[in-house]
Amino acid sequence: MTSPAPHDLVVTRAGLADWPVISGWAAAEGWNPGLSDGPAFFAQDPEGFFLGRIDGEPVSAISVVNHGADYAFLGCYLVRPDLRGHGHGLTTWKTALAHAGTRTVGLDGVVAQQDNYRQSGFRPAYRTIRFTGTAPEAETPRGTRPAGPADLAAITAYDSACHPADRPRFLAEWLTTPGHRTVVRHEDGRLTGYGVIRPGRDSLRIGPLFADTAEDARALFAALAGQAAGRELAIDVPEPNAAGTALAEAAGLAPSFETARMYTGPVRAYAQDRVFGVTTLELG
Repeated sequence: MTSPAPHDLVVTRAGLADWPVISGWAAAEGWNPGLSDGPAFFAQDPEGFFLGRIDGEPVSAISVVNHGADYAFLGCYLVRPDLRGHGHGLTTWKTALAHAGTRTVGLDGVVAQQDNYRQSGFRPAYRTIRFTGTAPEAETPRGTRPAGPADLAAITAYDSACHPADRPRFLAEWLTTPGHRTVVRHEDGRLTGYGVIRPGRDSLRIGPLFADTAEDARALFAALAGQAAGRELAIDVPEPNAAGTALAEAAGLAPSFETARMYTGPVRAYAQDRVFGVTTLELG
């Protein structure tokens, strides 16, 4: 897929080898991308990443990652600062969005772009607030432990109930990527939540944090934070989950950044009350 644009911009699919360019731009925007996100992102949809180039030099980027037959997620929408205002972003956007076909598309939009997204047919669903601060000292609560290979099937099933689409390929990488640490919580032999912590450019990041109850979420958060005590930590909490906000505030974290979850149409029903921390702002 290619698309010519003003000033000889050519948009083509990006590969995993291009991820350092995209994540580097994201870091410069203050988005704090994970250090090892690329393999899991591309595992979900290796055809869903795009770069715009002029004379072979990258100037714009976007991802439109398909999560099944009915849902896609748009992220990594970036234009090199010295080349903004020339239409490169819009051309990159239009070229990549075709990859979603007739799927409903979601995104987590920064405040400055939300009006533009509305003009493109996206409608806000809720705000997401990033909380950051120093991870508190904590012990791993009873019933919470590190995940192992035998937990993959249960985690994948649990995740499906907490997300608008199934994503087994993504999870298989996300849970096992070096540096990513996953914890699970059980009650009477039943999985009641799981969470992942990973290194980011500016701080450690928790995501997802999915749990049946606030008590389960607090236990999982404590287990994850205990691995990061004294270090900078970030978690993206959907504003409708008041218990998630209370959890972050009780841990001494403070709001530092916000986005709006927006969709072009309906999405599959999922357990939003279990989402105490979003997986990523790039893939939802």
